[in-house]
Formats: sequence, C-alpha cells, structure tokens
Amino acid sequence: MSLTHAVTLAVIVHAADKFLMVEEWQQGQIMFNQPAGHLEPGESLLDGARRELREETGLILPLDEAVAIYQYQAPDSGKHFVRFTFCTEVPEPLATKPEDPDGDIIRCHWLTLEEIEALGQRLRSPLIMASFRDYLAGHRFPLNALKTL
Repeated sequence: MSLTHAVTLAVIVHAADKFLMVEEWQQGQIMFNQPAGHLEPGESLLDGARRELREETGLILPLDEAVAIYQYQAPDSGKHFVRFTFCTEVPEPLATKPEDPDGDIIRCHWLTLEEIEALGQRLRSPLIMASFRDYLAGHRFPLNALKTL
C-alpha cells in the first residue's frame, strides 16, 4: 500500500490582538480556516503560501518566518496531510478582497483568539488552533531553512 501526503500551506496574519481568518464553503458547510490551501505542481513552498494568501484574501504580504510543520491524518477520510505554517504581522487589520478562483471563499474576518476558539466545530481542522498556540508560544524557524532544488 502506498502512502501519499497532501502538502498544504497556511499563513497566520496577526494584527494587534486579531488574526485573519477565512470563511469558506467546504463539503456543503460553512467553515473557518487560516488563509491556506494545497501546494501546486512546480511551485515552491513560499510561493504557494503567498499565492494562497493572495487568492483567499487579496493581500500581498511578505512572509516573516515559518511557525511549524505539521503531520496530520484526517479522522473522517484517513487522508494524510503535511502542513507548512508561515506567519506575518501587520500593524492593523487590513481590508481584504478575496480573488478565489474556486469560488469557495465567502469573506475574510479579523478575529481575536477567543473568537476563533469559540468557532469550535466550525474550524476546518485542529491544525488551526495548534498553529495559533505554537505561534503565540514563539515557535519559529527561518524561511531560509526551506530549500528548493
């Protein structure tokens, strides 16, 4: 049996006491996620993360650092994911305008951590809260640790 992993990319965008979240249609339900998506063929991890951020929020921002790499198996489908989470900080919440080519994005929200936690089952994955906890604990590694050959 071969095991494949989906490579996903997410960006934590932090402004003062708020984080940028995306409200989206997933499997017939409204869910919330960080700006995130799948790595596309021929794309570097950083380029993919920037693309997902731009498509889902309309924002073009520099990525400051990487927060963590997560390995996760979805309990419902059994699918394996490897998720690279990056972060960037802005001085205040910015206006957003999703350019989502798939049409899944409903709108963007700037929410406090407490508001995000209150979303509970409407969070798309447990990786969201795990990455916020790691981010707030100061877990980071430099972007130059990621190499594309």
